[in-house]
Amino acid sequence: MYAGSVRSARASLFPLPAACDVAIVGAGAAGLMTAIHARTGAHADVLLLDGARAPGAKILVSGGSRCNVTNTVVTERDYWGGRRTIVRRILRAFPIADTVTFFDARGLALREEGDGKLFPASNRSRDVLDALLRAADEAGVALHASARVHAVTREGPSFRVETSRGSVAARFVVLATGGLSLPKTGSDGGGYEIARSLGHTIVPATPGLAPLVLAEAGLSAIHRDLAGVSHEVELSIWIDGAVGVTLTGALLWTHFGISGPVVLNASRHWARATLDGRAVRVTASFYPGRSFDRIDEQWVDRARIRPTATIRSTLASDVPAAVADAVLKSLSFDANQVLATLSRDDRRRLVHALIGWPFAVRDTRGYNYAEVTAGGVELTEIDPASMASRACPGLFLVGEILDIDGRLGGFNFQWAWATGKVAGTAITLAVSAQ
Repeated sequence: MYAGSVRSARASLFPLPAACDVAIVGAGAAGLMTAIHARTGAHADVLLLDGARAPGAKILVSGGSRCNVTNTVVTERDYWGGRRTIVRRILRAFPIADTVTFFDARGLALREEGDGKLFPASNRSRDVLDALLRAADEAGVALHASARVHAVTREGPSFRVETSRGSVAARFVVLATGGLSLPKTGSDGGGYEIARSLGHTIVPATPGLAPLVLAEAGLSAIHRDLAGVSHEVELSIWIDGAVGVTLTGALLWTHFGISGPVVLNASRHWARATLDGRAVRVTASFYPGRSFDRIDEQWVDRARIRPTATIRSTLASDVPAAVADAVLKSLSFDANQVLATLSRDDRRRLVHALIGWPFAVRDTRGYNYAEVTAGGVELTEIDPASMASRACPGLFLVGEILDIDGRLGGFNFQWAWATGKVAGTAITLAVSAQ
């Protein structure tokens, strides 16, 4: 074991040691979890390096500053990007019960909310970060803030880590640098270049879990009149003329376009298809899970049961009144027309629009608003049993830097916890074996 490192998870500004056993680049969720487990049961010098003055900013801003720590049910089907069989193996190495136990043992109880989301009972993301920092401190991790890593190079069987505060020799290196999302928290994609320089393939990145910006013309333009309105929809992402992905959930109309959980989940699919140069479009059904024939039949029945009902009142019983008004206006329907007098062709035209409302998407709102990055280090280039690089012995990769992104609801944090646990445990064994 190398000697001389300053051990304190309270962001030391002391000079960096000349050498260490393990250098972890990035003190976010995945980096902290890796550091904690790399020290547990071993006596390795673990150096945690972060470019920010106060590490953990992404944890603090997540979930509206409440931090959606994980979910009650997490499977490989909650993720997109790399091979799902690899994702499954990694997730099984650190199941949800272990995540709950980990935080509970450190004084942080989790509470379940809608859709299985688990938040800290205190509703404070600060408490999540503090629990991780305490655990790292108690384990003996040396955390150095304001130490931005510029490069990592091989020096025989070891590495040379070049930082803004000097260089460090390390036997093992972990890249936990995240991606490009929320750059104000310190994510700038620098880890991709380091990984590439060490032999890895980088799957081109796009924003994920980001709002979508709509055109200001055509049927999409109704978003301007509906800012702040939310309701359930079924989104379809059409790729090369066929439905590629269908997602259901709450849509939020905004002044720039659309947001809300279902839109955030859909954004990566639109962005990836656009990046690949494929023809992509997005439509919404205001009647999730129901077919054209079923809706058309329901409207016929309503006209018979309530012969004096207007088109507006009928539609407003299914969607928010503001949405009903905007839709009817855009389609040039008389909102006060009695439903029973609506011709068959007009009724079918309306129903077709309601189950296939087109969104002319101009772009995502970009990395400044994206909660995760889609793309990154090719997942097949890591060993799922250890998170070790297959391209560069002694290198490990964890968290968002990999080509995996989860849907909204705590899944990306669970990926960070699981990859960190797997890597930390493997590093403990590797250090002990030398």
